[in-house]
Amino acid sequence: MIGGGILGLAVARELSTRGDRVTVLEKEDRWAGHQTGHNSNVVHAGLYYAPGSFKARMSVTGNRSIVDFARANDVPVEVCGKLVVATTDGELPGLRALAERAEANGVPAKLVSPAEAHEYEPEVACVGALRVESTGIIDFGRICQALVRQLPDESLRLGTPALAIRPGRTGGVEIATGTDIVRADALVNCAGLHSDRVARLAGLSPRARIVPFRGEYFTLRPESAHLVRGLIYPVPDPTLPFLGVHLTRMLDGSVHAGPNAVLALRREGYRWRDVSGRDVWETLRFPGLWRLARRYPRTAVDEVVRSLSRRRFANSLARLVPAIGREDLVRAHAGVRAQALLPDGSLVQDFLIETAPNQVHVLNAPSPAATCCLEIAKHVADQVA
Repeated sequence: MIGGGILGLAVARELSTRGDRVTVLEKEDRWAGHQTGHNSNVVHAGLYYAPGSFKARMSVTGNRSIVDFARANDVPVEVCGKLVVATTDGELPGLRALAERAEANGVPAKLVSPAEAHEYEPEVACVGALRVESTGIIDFGRICQALVRQLPDESLRLGTPALAIRPGRTGGVEIATGTDIVRADALVNCAGLHSDRVARLAGLSPRARIVPFRGEYFTLRPESAHLVRGLIYPVPDPTLPFLGVHLTRMLDGSVHAGPNAVLALRREGYRWRDVSGRDVWETLRFPGLWRLARRYPRTAVDEVVRSLSRRRFANSLARLVPAIGREDLVRAHAGVRAQALLPDGSLVQDFLIETAPNQVHVLNAPSPAATCCLEIAKHVADQVA
Protein backbone atom coordinates (compact mmCIF):
# COMPACT_ATOMS: atom_id res chain seq x y z
CA MET A 1 0.00 0.00 0.00
CA ILE A 2 1.46 3.37 -1.04
CA GLY A 3 -0.10 6.29 0.82
CA GLY A 4 -0.93 6.78 4.48
CA GLY A 5 -3.90 9.08 4.27
CA ILE A 6 -7.39 8.08 5.30
CA LEU A 7 -8.02 6.14 2.10
CA GLY A 8 -4.76 4.19 2.17
CA LEU A 9 -5.26 3.30 5.82
CA ALA A 10 -8.88 2.28 5.22
CA VAL A 11 -7.89 0.02 2.33
CA ALA A 12 -5.09 -1.49 4.42
CA ARG A 13 -7.55 -2.21 7.24
CA GLU A 14 -10.04 -3.78 4.83
CA LEU A 15 -7.41 -6.03 3.27
CA SER A 16 -6.11 -6.96 6.72
CA THR A 17 -9.60 -7.99 7.87
CA ARG A 18 -9.81 -10.25 4.81
CA GLY A 19 -6.65 -12.06 5.87
CA ASP A 20 -4.03 -10.29 3.75
CA ARG A 21 -0.71 -9.19 5.21
CA VAL A 22 -0.32 -5.53 4.31
CA THR A 23 2.64 -3.13 4.33
CA VAL A 24 1.76 0.59 4.25
CA LEU A 25 4.43 2.94 2.86
CA GLU A 26 4.03 6.63 3.73
CA LYS A 27 6.70 9.12 2.68
CA GLU A 28 5.92 11.60 5.47
CA ASP A 29 6.79 11.08 9.15
CA ARG A 30 3.10 11.17 10.15
CA TRP A 31 -0.18 9.70 8.98
CA ALA A 32 -2.76 11.80 7.13
CA GLY A 33 -0.27 14.61 6.54
CA HIS A 34 -1.83 16.13 3.44
CA GLN A 35 -5.38 15.99 2.04
CA THR A 36 -6.83 14.15 5.03
CA GLY A 37 -5.15 16.43 7.54
CA HIS A 38 -6.15 19.65 5.81
CA ASN A 39 -9.80 19.14 4.90
CA SER A 40 -12.98 20.62 6.36
CA ASN A 41 -13.95 17.49 8.37
CA VAL A 42 -17.42 17.40 6.82
CA VAL A 43 -19.29 14.09 6.54
CA HIS A 44 -20.99 14.53 3.19
CA ALA A 45 -24.50 13.33 2.43
CA GLY A 46 -24.18 12.56 -1.31
CA LEU A 47 -26.25 15.51 -2.45
CA TYR A 48 -24.34 16.86 -5.44
CA TYR A 49 -23.28 13.80 -7.40
CA ALA A 50 -24.77 12.25 -10.52
CA PRO A 51 -27.22 9.45 -9.62
CA GLY A 52 -25.61 6.06 -10.05
CA SER A 53 -22.06 7.40 -9.88
CA PHE A 54 -19.48 6.02 -7.46
CA LYS A 55 -19.65 9.27 -5.50
CA ALA A 56 -23.42 9.19 -5.16
CA ARG A 57 -23.66 5.54 -4.14
CA MET A 58 -20.64 5.52 -1.86
CA SER A 59 -21.49 8.82 -0.15
CA VAL A 60 -24.89 7.67 1.02
CA THR A 61 -23.53 4.36 2.30
CA GLY A 62 -20.27 5.91 3.48
CA ASN A 63 -22.09 8.58 5.45
CA ARG A 64 -23.59 5.87 7.62
CA SER A 65 -20.50 3.65 7.83
CA ILE A 66 -18.06 6.41 8.79
CA VAL A 67 -20.42 7.73 11.50
CA ASP A 68 -20.87 4.21 12.87
CA PHE A 69 -17.08 3.64 12.80
CA ALA A 70 -16.49 6.92 14.63
CA ARG A 71 -18.98 6.13 17.36
CA ALA A 72 -17.58 2.61 17.78
CA ASN A 73 -14.03 3.98 18.14
CA ASP A 74 -14.69 7.02 20.36
CA VAL A 75 -14.01 9.51 17.56
CA PRO A 76 -15.92 12.82 17.86
CA VAL A 77 -18.74 13.11 15.33
CA GLU A 78 -21.93 15.17 15.15
CA VAL A 79 -24.70 14.69 12.59
CA CYS A 80 -25.89 18.28 12.56
CA GLY A 81 -27.35 18.70 9.08
CA LYS A 82 -26.80 21.65 6.75
CA LEU A 83 -28.62 24.31 4.79
CA VAL A 84 -28.07 24.96 1.09
CA VAL A 85 -29.45 28.45 0.52
CA ALA A 86 -30.66 30.29 -2.56
CA THR A 87 -29.91 33.99 -2.11
CA THR A 88 -31.69 35.15 -5.29
CA ASP A 89 -34.75 34.04 -7.22
CA GLY A 90 -32.44 33.04 -10.05
CA GLU A 91 -30.95 30.31 -7.83
CA LEU A 92 -34.29 28.69 -6.98
CA PRO A 93 -34.34 26.38 -10.05
CA GLY A 94 -30.88 25.14 -9.06
CA LEU A 95 -32.12 24.55 -5.52
CA ARG A 96 -35.09 22.54 -6.78
CA ALA A 97 -32.75 20.53 -9.02
CA LEU A 98 -30.63 19.72 -5.96
CA ALA A 99 -33.72 18.55 -4.12
CA GLU A 100 -34.57 16.23 -7.02
CA ARG A 101 -31.01 14.89 -7.05
CA ALA A 102 -31.16 14.30 -3.30
CA GLU A 103 -34.31 12.24 -3.77
CA ALA A 104 -32.71 10.27 -6.62
CA ASN A 105 -29.66 9.51 -4.48
CA GLY A 106 -31.60 8.60 -1.34
CA VAL A 107 -30.36 11.61 0.61
CA PRO A 108 -32.71 12.83 3.39
CA ALA A 109 -33.41 16.44 2.38
CA LYS A 110 -36.37 18.81 2.12
CA LEU A 111 -37.06 22.24 0.69
CA VAL A 112 -37.83 24.84 3.35
CA SER A 113 -39.12 28.40 3.30
CA PRO A 114 -37.02 31.40 4.37
CA ALA A 115 -38.86 31.47 7.70
CA GLU A 116 -38.10 27.77 8.26
CA ALA A 117 -34.47 28.33 7.25
CA HIS A 118 -34.21 31.06 9.90
CA GLU A 119 -35.24 28.54 12.55
CA TYR A 120 -32.03 26.67 11.74
CA GLU A 121 -29.85 29.70 10.96
CA PRO A 122 -31.27 33.01 12.23
CA GLU A 123 -28.63 35.14 10.45
CA VAL A 124 -28.86 33.53 7.00
CA ALA A 125 -30.09 35.44 3.96
CA CYS A 126 -32.18 33.40 1.53
CA VAL A 127 -35.29 33.22 -0.62
CA GLY A 128 -35.40 29.44 -0.17
CA ALA A 129 -33.27 26.64 1.22
CA LEU A 130 -32.70 22.91 1.20
CA ARG A 131 -32.30 21.23 4.57
CA VAL A 132 -30.00 18.17 4.38
CA GLU A 133 -30.28 16.13 7.56
CA SER A 134 -27.45 13.59 7.24
CA THR A 135 -24.51 15.98 6.78
CA GLY A 136 -22.19 15.93 9.76
CA ILE A 137 -18.89 17.03 11.27
CA ILE A 138 -16.16 14.60 12.28
CA ASP A 139 -12.48 14.46 13.17
CA PHE A 140 -10.91 12.66 10.21
CA GLY A 141 -7.47 12.84 11.83
CA ARG A 142 -8.81 10.83 14.77
CA ILE A 143 -10.41 8.40 12.31
CA CYS A 144 -6.94 7.77 10.89
CA GLN A 145 -5.55 7.17 14.37
CA ALA A 146 -8.28 4.58 14.94
CA LEU A 147 -7.47 2.88 11.63
CA VAL A 148 -3.78 2.76 12.53
CA ARG A 149 -4.60 1.12 15.85
CA GLN A 150 -6.36 -1.67 13.96
CA LEU A 151 -3.26 -2.52 11.89
CA PRO A 152 -0.21 -4.46 13.13
CA ASP A 153 2.78 -2.25 13.94
CA GLU A 154 4.96 -4.20 11.53
CA SER A 155 2.59 -3.20 8.71
CA LEU A 156 3.19 0.52 9.16
CA ARG A 157 6.20 2.33 7.72
CA LEU A 158 6.45 6.10 8.01
CA GLY A 159 9.19 8.07 6.27
CA THR A 160 9.33 5.47 3.52
CA PRO A 161 8.83 6.84 -0.01
CA ALA A 162 8.32 4.64 -3.04
CA LEU A 163 11.15 5.55 -5.41
CA ALA A 164 10.90 2.81 -8.02
CA ILE A 165 8.39 0.07 -8.86
CA ARG A 166 9.03 -2.96 -11.04
CA PRO A 167 7.61 -6.44 -11.60
CA GLY A 168 8.88 -9.02 -9.14
CA ARG A 169 11.30 -11.66 -10.37
CA THR A 170 8.90 -14.44 -9.45
CA GLY A 171 5.66 -12.48 -9.82
CA GLY A 172 4.02 -9.65 -7.91
CA VAL A 173 5.82 -6.33 -7.56
CA GLU A 174 8.94 -4.87 -6.02
CA ILE A 175 9.08 -1.36 -4.55
CA ALA A 176 12.41 0.34 -3.93
CA THR A 177 12.24 2.72 -0.97
CA GLY A 178 15.82 3.96 -0.82
CA THR A 179 16.69 1.75 2.14
CA ASP A 180 15.34 -1.61 1.01
CA ILE A 181 13.16 -3.47 -1.47
CA VAL A 182 9.58 -4.31 -0.49
CA ARG A 183 8.25 -7.39 -2.26
CA ALA A 184 4.53 -8.02 -2.48
CA ASP A 185 1.92 -9.97 -4.42
CA ALA A 186 0.01 -6.79 -5.24
CA LEU A 187 0.37 -3.00 -5.13
CA VAL A 188 -2.36 -0.52 -4.19
CA ASN A 189 -1.70 3.14 -4.97
CA CYS A 190 -3.54 5.61 -2.72
CA ALA A 191 -0.90 8.33 -3.02
CA GLY A 192 -3.36 11.22 -3.44
CA LEU A 193 -1.47 14.25 -4.73
CA HIS A 194 1.18 11.96 -6.23
CA SER A 195 -1.07 9.14 -7.42
CA ASP A 196 -0.45 9.76 -11.13
CA ARG A 197 3.32 9.83 -10.56
CA VAL A 198 3.18 6.55 -8.65
CA ALA A 199 1.16 5.04 -11.49
CA ARG A 200 3.81 6.13 -13.98
CA LEU A 201 6.52 4.68 -11.73
CA ALA A 202 4.64 1.40 -11.95
CA GLY A 203 4.60 1.50 -15.74
CA LEU A 204 1.10 2.84 -16.39
CA SER A 205 0.15 5.78 -18.60
CA PRO A 206 -2.81 7.16 -16.64
CA ARG A 207 -5.33 9.07 -18.74
CA ALA A 208 -5.70 11.78 -16.09
CA ARG A 209 -3.15 14.16 -14.59
CA ILE A 210 -3.26 15.43 -11.02
CA VAL A 211 -3.48 19.22 -10.93
CA PRO A 212 -3.27 20.67 -7.40
CA PHE A 213 -5.79 23.32 -6.34
CA ARG A 214 -5.28 25.10 -3.04
CA GLY A 215 -8.36 25.80 -0.95
CA GLU A 216 -7.85 28.61 1.56
CA TYR A 217 -9.89 29.03 4.74
CA PHE A 218 -10.67 31.72 7.25
CA THR A 219 -12.06 31.32 10.76
CA LEU A 220 -14.68 33.64 12.22
CA ARG A 221 -13.47 35.53 15.27
CA PRO A 222 -14.82 33.97 18.48
CA GLU A 223 -17.11 36.94 19.10
CA SER A 224 -18.66 36.39 15.63
CA ALA A 225 -19.01 32.60 15.79
CA HIS A 226 -22.61 32.90 17.00
CA LEU A 227 -23.59 34.03 13.49
CA VAL A 228 -23.43 30.41 12.28
CA ARG A 229 -25.08 27.49 14.09
CA GLY A 230 -24.24 24.66 11.69
CA LEU A 231 -23.30 24.37 8.02
CA ILE A 232 -24.38 26.91 5.39
CA TYR A 233 -23.66 26.27 1.70
CA PRO A 234 -24.54 28.23 -1.45
CA VAL A 235 -26.40 26.76 -4.40
CA PRO A 236 -23.57 25.62 -6.68
CA ASP A 237 -23.31 27.22 -10.09
CA PRO A 238 -23.64 24.28 -12.53
CA THR A 239 -21.39 26.07 -15.04
CA LEU A 240 -18.46 26.19 -12.58
CA PRO A 241 -16.22 23.35 -11.38
CA PHE A 242 -16.28 23.93 -7.60
CA LEU A 243 -18.97 24.44 -4.94
CA GLY A 244 -18.06 27.95 -3.77
CA VAL A 245 -17.18 29.20 -0.29
CA HIS A 246 -19.35 28.05 2.60
CA LEU A 247 -19.55 28.19 6.39
CA THR A 248 -18.94 25.24 8.70
CA ARG A 249 -19.22 25.09 12.49
CA MET A 250 -16.54 22.71 13.72
CA LEU A 251 -16.64 20.28 16.63
CA ASP A 252 -14.83 22.77 18.88
CA GLY A 253 -17.41 25.49 18.18
CA SER A 254 -15.22 27.52 15.82
CA VAL A 255 -16.59 28.44 12.39
CA HIS A 256 -14.53 27.86 9.26
CA ALA A 257 -15.20 29.82 6.08
CA GLY A 258 -14.09 28.71 2.64
CA PRO A 259 -12.53 27.29 0.64
CA ASN A 260 -11.75 29.18 -2.51
CA ALA A 261 -9.87 27.35 -5.28
CA VAL A 262 -6.58 28.60 -6.76
CA LEU A 263 -3.93 26.71 -8.68
CA ALA A 264 -1.23 25.57 -6.24
CA LEU A 265 2.38 26.11 -7.34
CA ARG A 266 3.46 22.90 -5.66
CA ARG A 267 1.60 19.63 -5.17
CA GLU A 268 1.86 20.23 -1.45
CA GLY A 269 1.68 24.00 -1.74
CA TYR A 270 -0.33 25.34 1.18
CA ARG A 271 0.92 28.93 0.73
CA TRP A 272 1.65 31.17 -2.25
CA ARG A 273 5.35 30.97 -1.44
CA ASP A 274 5.34 27.16 -1.64
CA VAL A 275 6.74 26.69 -5.15
CA SER A 276 8.20 23.65 -6.89
CA GLY A 277 9.80 24.20 -10.29
CA ARG A 278 9.15 20.60 -11.25
CA ASP A 279 5.48 20.76 -10.25
CA VAL A 280 4.89 24.09 -11.99
CA TRP A 281 6.58 22.88 -15.16
CA GLU A 282 4.59 19.65 -15.24
CA THR A 283 1.34 21.55 -14.70
CA LEU A 284 2.02 24.28 -17.26
CA ARG A 285 3.02 21.85 -20.00
CA PHE A 286 -0.16 19.82 -19.53
CA PRO A 287 -2.63 20.90 -22.26
CA GLY A 288 -5.63 20.08 -20.10
CA LEU A 289 -4.83 22.99 -17.76
CA TRP A 290 -4.95 25.55 -20.55
CA ARG A 291 -8.17 24.14 -21.93
CA LEU A 292 -9.68 24.33 -18.44
CA ALA A 293 -8.50 27.94 -18.08
CA ARG A 294 -10.07 28.88 -21.41
CA ARG A 295 -13.40 27.51 -20.18
CA TYR A 296 -13.35 29.49 -16.93
CA PRO A 297 -11.12 32.57 -17.45
CA ARG A 298 -13.15 34.93 -15.26
CA THR A 299 -13.51 32.34 -12.49
CA ALA A 300 -9.75 31.83 -12.40
CA VAL A 301 -9.15 35.56 -11.99
CA ASP A 302 -11.90 35.92 -9.39
CA GLU A 303 -10.47 33.09 -7.29
CA VAL A 304 -6.99 34.64 -7.29
CA VAL A 305 -8.42 38.04 -6.34
CA ARG A 306 -10.44 36.44 -3.54
CA SER A 307 -7.27 34.72 -2.34
CA LEU A 308 -5.45 38.06 -2.09
CA SER A 309 -8.35 40.19 -0.80
CA ARG A 310 -9.94 39.53 2.58
CA ARG A 311 -12.68 41.99 1.69
CA ARG A 312 -13.59 40.03 -1.45
CA PHE A 313 -13.63 36.80 0.57
CA ALA A 314 -15.89 38.40 3.18
CA ASN A 315 -18.24 39.69 0.48
CA SER A 316 -18.69 36.13 -0.81
CA LEU A 317 -19.64 34.98 2.69
CA ALA A 318 -21.93 37.98 3.25
CA ARG A 319 -24.15 36.69 0.45
CA LEU A 320 -25.00 33.85 2.84
CA VAL A 321 -24.79 35.68 6.18
CA PRO A 322 -24.93 39.48 5.69
CA ALA A 323 -23.62 40.20 9.20
CA ILE A 324 -20.17 38.81 8.30
CA GLY A 325 -17.62 41.49 7.47
CA ARG A 326 -13.94 41.68 6.69
CA GLU A 327 -13.10 42.32 10.35
CA ASP A 328 -14.71 39.01 11.35
CA LEU A 329 -12.21 36.88 9.43
CA VAL A 330 -8.95 35.40 10.69
CA ARG A 331 -6.82 33.51 8.19
CA ALA A 332 -6.71 29.78 8.92
CA HIS A 333 -5.22 26.66 7.35
CA ALA A 334 -5.30 25.78 3.67
CA GLY A 335 -5.66 22.43 1.96
CA VAL A 336 -4.65 21.16 -1.47
CA ARG A 337 -7.11 19.16 -3.54
CA ALA A 338 -5.66 16.47 -5.80
CA GLN A 339 -7.93 17.08 -8.78
CA ALA A 340 -7.61 14.72 -11.74
CA LEU A 341 -7.82 16.57 -15.05
CA LEU A 342 -8.19 15.06 -18.52
CA PRO A 343 -6.24 16.30 -21.57
CA ASP A 344 -9.40 17.89 -23.01
CA GLY A 345 -9.59 20.19 -19.96
CA SER A 346 -12.48 18.46 -18.22
CA LEU A 347 -12.36 17.60 -14.54
CA VAL A 348 -12.73 13.95 -13.64
CA GLN A 349 -16.02 14.15 -11.75
CA ASP A 350 -16.19 10.65 -10.28
CA PHE A 351 -13.74 8.48 -8.39
CA LEU A 352 -11.23 7.05 -10.88
CA ILE A 353 -9.59 3.67 -10.27
CA GLU A 354 -7.38 1.93 -12.84
CA THR A 355 -5.94 -1.57 -12.65
CA ALA A 356 -2.99 -3.43 -14.15
CA PRO A 357 -1.61 -6.90 -13.44
CA ASN A 358 -1.02 -7.06 -9.66
CA GLN A 359 -1.82 -3.35 -9.31
CA VAL A 360 -4.76 -1.12 -8.34
CA HIS A 361 -4.36 2.66 -8.68
CA VAL A 362 -6.77 5.17 -7.11
CA LEU A 363 -6.22 8.15 -9.42
CA ASN A 364 -9.02 10.49 -8.43
CA ALA A 365 -10.40 10.53 -4.90
CA PRO A 366 -10.98 14.11 -3.75
CA SER A 367 -13.95 15.09 -1.58
CA PRO A 368 -16.09 13.19 -0.61
CA ALA A 369 -13.47 10.41 -0.45
CA ALA A 370 -12.90 10.80 3.30
CA THR A 371 -16.62 10.28 3.91
CA CYS A 372 -16.58 7.28 1.56
CA CYS A 373 -13.25 5.80 2.67
CA LEU A 374 -14.66 2.57 4.14
CA GLU A 375 -16.78 1.96 1.04
CA ILE A 376 -13.97 2.76 -1.38
CA ALA A 377 -11.80 0.38 0.65
CA LYS A 378 -14.23 -2.48 0.04
CA HIS A 379 -14.29 -1.76 -3.68
CA VAL A 380 -10.49 -1.56 -3.92
CA ALA A 381 -10.08 -4.76 -1.89
CA ASP A 382 -12.44 -6.50 -4.32
CA GLN A 383 -10.25 -5.27 -7.18
CA VAL A 384 -7.15 -6.64 -5.45
CA ALA A 385 -8.87 -10.00 -4.96
